[in-house]
Amino acid sequence: MKKFAMAAVGGTLAGVIATTQIAGPLLAQEAAKSSNVYEQLDLFGDIFERIRAQYVEEVEPGELIEAAIDGMLTSLDPHSSYLSPDDAAQMRVQTRGEFGGLGIEVTQEEGFVKVVSPIDGTPADQAGVEAGDFITHVNGESVLGLALDEAVTLMRGPVGSEIVITLVREGEPEPFDVSIIRDTIKLTAVRTRTEGETVVLRVTTFNDQTYTNLEAGLQEQVQEAGGIDAINGIVIDLRNNPGGLLTQAIRVSDAFLEKGEIVSTRGREVQDGERFNATSGDLAEGKPIVVLINGGSASASEIVAGALQDHRRAIVVGTKSFGKGSVQTVMPLRSDGAMRLTTARYYTPSGRSIQSLGVSPDIVVQQPRTPPAIEEDEEATNRPSRSEADLRGSLNNDSLSDDEIKQIEAERAKADAAAALREEDYQLAYAIDILKGLSAIGPQD
Repeated sequence: MKKFAMAAVGGTLAGVIATTQIAGPLLAQEAAKSSNVYEQLDLFGDIFERIRAQYVEEVEPGELIEAAIDGMLTSLDPHSSYLSPDDAAQMRVQTRGEFGGLGIEVTQEEGFVKVVSPIDGTPADQAGVEAGDFITHVNGESVLGLALDEAVTLMRGPVGSEIVITLVREGEPEPFDVSIIRDTIKLTAVRTRTEGETVVLRVTTFNDQTYTNLEAGLQEQVQEAGGIDAINGIVIDLRNNPGGLLTQAIRVSDAFLEKGEIVSTRGREVQDGERFNATSGDLAEGKPIVVLINGGSASASEIVAGALQDHRRAIVVGTKSFGKGSVQTVMPLRSDGAMRLTTARYYTPSGRSIQSLGVSPDIVVQQPRTPPAIEEDEEATNRPSRSEADLRGSLNNDSLSDDEIKQIEAERAKADAAAALREEDYQLAYAIDILKGLSAIGPQD
């Protein structure tokens, strides 16, 4: 018993010595880190004072501090930044769906300002700005090397004023100028229409209005069509949708899912992670869905596309999405400013992160810039088409009633409209054709 007691005491002493030997260096390292941080802050203070005292022109101390804060945040990633009180106020207005500007979502890539996507119907969209364009100059002034917020500030101005931006576009040999008249941007989050028997939901952004607009618009189109059984499916068009509110992306995904995970976020600490699950109820009542995406589909758009794709609730068509798989939290600061900080990455239900990779469509469909040229000789082009019915003395089809003939003519008119849509928007026409094919096959056991 004495031997056992001595062994236990010996073990305790050894443990104390070992702990002291390990903890000592760790505490020293932490103290050194803290000392180094304080030295760096002292260095910052020295530089700040020398600029105030010796810079060639008098500077505003508050502007220096804001610039230093913004530089610290923008050095982290393209989406973290400082928002001045004015910028923070404008962001709150934009989230509500109305603001002044050009109507483009931009990011920064290797020092260049890159267009994520133009917003439908805005001055930038009407002027021909495209997703993937790089903005090199604003009114002749280079934006290379500017922080993203500084470049955005250059593009702001009074409604009705003109701005000239210089663009570099893949496939174009030289940079070119685009003139745009600034306007008040009123975002219609969701626009709905029916093409043939297909309901098309064009989702342009994820703001406070998105889910409400989508639900009301879908119900209206279904009612006008004569009920859910009268439509063959739904196209959710997320092309050139730069994203927006995570909460709205979750609600839109949930609208078409009965159960299962929609998205998860994982932060620096395990306890900061969150999972968001679908609740029962499907606005489409099981009708097939096609989701359209392209390189301008980012963030919240990718959450919706990824969730519906992983649950096999939708076929994703188009081209690879933008690949913004990070979550920004806006934190209020003193003096009504704010800090936008990247706090997490998000993951689709299958556990994939799409950061920098994007969502890959199930069916890759490029949008041709111009309709493909068909080589025909002039005589053949001008020659009217002929059929059996045009031949002299051809037999009549007496097996069809007048109503059946009218139905055939109506179907031909729909086919002609579909052909016209292929010329106007090939990707959308392709999506609608998929739903037509699924409808023709019918439900499978």
